[in-house]
Amino acid sequence: MRKHFGGKITEVHIEQYAKSVNWQESKFVNIEETKMEFSFRKLPKLLYKGFFDKEGREPKQKLPIAPFDKEKFLSPSDKVKFIWYGHATVLMRMNGRTLLIDPMFGPNAAPISPFPVKRFSDNTLNIIDELPDIDLVLFTHDHYDHLDFDSIKKLKSKVKQYFVALGVARHLVHWGVDASLITEFDWWENKSFDSLSITFTPSRHFAGRGLRDRAKSLWGGWVIKSETENIWFSGDGGYGKHFVEIGNKLGPFDFAFMECGQYNENWHQIHMYPEESIQAAIDGQARKVMPIHWGGFSLAQHSWTDPVDRFVAEGDKKNVEWITPRKGEIVSLNNNHHNTKWWK
Repeated sequence: MRKHFGGKITEVHIEQYAKSVNWQESKFVNIEETKMEFSFRKLPKLLYKGFFDKEGREPKQKLPIAPFDKEKFLSPSDKVKFIWYGHATVLMRMNGRTLLIDPMFGPNAAPISPFPVKRFSDNTLNIIDELPDIDLVLFTHDHYDHLDFDSIKKLKSKVKQYFVALGVARHLVHWGVDASLITEFDWWENKSFDSLSITFTPSRHFAGRGLRDRAKSLWGGWVIKSETENIWFSGDGGYGKHFVEIGNKLGPFDFAFMECGQYNENWHQIHMYPEESIQAAIDGQARKVMPIHWGGFSLAQHSWTDPVDRFVAEGDKKNVEWITPRKGEIVSLNNNHHNTKWWK
């Protein structure tokens, strides 16, 4: 179990992080005040519901994932192609490069807990064997449902480079990734990657993998821009004023992957409700959107389909164009996606 915690924070790390304007009083902070709204008195009930009260929160049968079609995925295209593998894991092909965002393929989103949070699909780690070489892996933050030890170990031989939130590198290095392959980002930092321009954007969230490293690494989203397309991956977080700023600075966006799922009134400030996800997309000036952070694990008390049902209903209400592909399906922004409510 100890291996899953990742790298310990050292004085050298703290000296590095303290140079960030987003580091205050020995931790990273959000742009606006953000709290978890529950007391220790409520904790036993929340834990019981989280681990044992599963009615409606998981699909009755395991969700299938379409087999990987390497030839189709790698075939030349003048538009972005991508595959969603559930929750927040996205494989993307853009300008002839293969990118992988938050590659959590593991079977358990709570590996340090005595009670597992099992994935809605089986044998997902085996997907890694089928994937091509990955030019760039991007990580939004270090939570277990985004940064997974088993996935990193299996991916290592395929990955050429990593772009990560500030503070995440120590985990990868602890797990054997060559430090020279990793670039850390503070909010609004931009780097070129071949023909792509990549920017790390703020979100309203937190980070940490244990009791002693809370907010000792950063959290956020990614904007990936080519000469012809602009893609936004929102990252985890609550609704806030940063969405308008992202849109004004880096938008408009041709397509956006919007966090939508694992919300609860007790932690509303760090995970949006679906209606807020649509509003965030409008604020960020996204032309077409897709809900992510659902369909993989049950990490909150809502039903497993509540996020997507509410997202598409609000999208229709606000005239926001949305898509809802099946897991493993190759989506090309060259084509109009045929939506089906497959989760029904």
